[in-house]
Amino acid sequence: MQILTSFCAVVACLVIGGRAFLNGHDLSSTGYMETQQGALWYDTNGKQQTLETILGSGGMNSVRLRLWTADEYGLQYTIGLAQRFSKAGYSIYLDMHLSDTWADPTHQAVPSGWDASSIANLSKKLRSYVSTTLQAFTAKGVKITILALGNEVTGGILFPLGQISNNNFSGFATLWAAARAGVRDAVATGTANPQVIIHIDNGWKQATVTWFFKSLFATGKVSTSDVDAFGFSFYPFFSSDATISALTTSLTSIANNYKKPIYVAETDWPTACSGVTLSASYPINAQGQREWTAAVIAVLKGLPGGLGAGVFYWEPAYVTTPSLGSPCQSALLFSVSWYESKAYAKALSSVELYI
Repeated sequence: MQILTSFCAVVACLVIGGRAFLNGHDLSSTGYMETQQGALWYDTNGKQQTLETILGSGGMNSVRLRLWTADEYGLQYTIGLAQRFSKAGYSIYLDMHLSDTWADPTHQAVPSGWDASSIANLSKKLRSYVSTTLQAFTAKGVKITILALGNEVTGGILFPLGQISNNNFSGFATLWAAARAGVRDAVATGTANPQVIIHIDNGWKQATVTWFFKSLFATGKVSTSDVDAFGFSFYPFFSSDATISALTTSLTSIANNYKKPIYVAETDWPTACSGVTLSASYPINAQGQREWTAAVIAVLKGLPGGLGAGVFYWEPAYVTTPSLGSPCQSALLFSVSWYESKAYAKALSSVELYI
């Protein structure tokens, strides 16, 4: 199957509300797949190319990278990937987990060595960490276009001091405000001002989404002006209620209430999935991946005021963990063959997700 290459003429140059619509992938594991697993990437015609070339030919114009506070997915590793992808022409979305490891709504551990004896001490450390981290990217010539302060922070950050409990957002708001101040500190030293987003899960749940932002801004510690955009995860396999219609209703409400850009920061669709009820009836194959992604993009591009800003497909090339974060067996955009400790990953037709 032929990968289309004239993307700019089709989608990438589309501008909504003065912004180019971002079609991205989370490629955080690329370096590990290549150095530890010997991954080699092939397009749909069987020609070996770089991962970014293959996905770029299919419409990618931005790359999302997670950053942990420990060595794995740490600063030097992530800066290296960011340099690689930015030099290739892709904008960078940096997802700060603010944790030594995975962060999600129920897991937000304070990094080892951080002083969490009081919220004041933790806030000071967090502010410094954000500032020095952004300055490190700047020093290496990397411009961060989008910056998420925390990953899926529906339950807060840096538990227990920053955990949201009994509708108390005070600790979370205090810490998030400190992280936001760290961004301003870095910008004051010459770092380019990124678009700062808050990223929560289950973007289709209107009641939860409405509650979260209304409660956060009601604290008075974080204002709407502190948040440049909103990011949401949206997956089809955690609830049969996570429909395209529900997403439309939820994101439309947020667009009308806050009039800020909106991203679907994480999504994917399976190519192998048994024993799971999905929230849509698209086929469980590469064509289904295209149809699901196209439906998500249609929701975003249909939002009021042209506020739909972009979509990011979750880890399409994590060849050792095709079911990452999912009850399904695989959502990769590649079929993988293993030989002598090397992964030969051939792109499915779904690498054309954004065309």
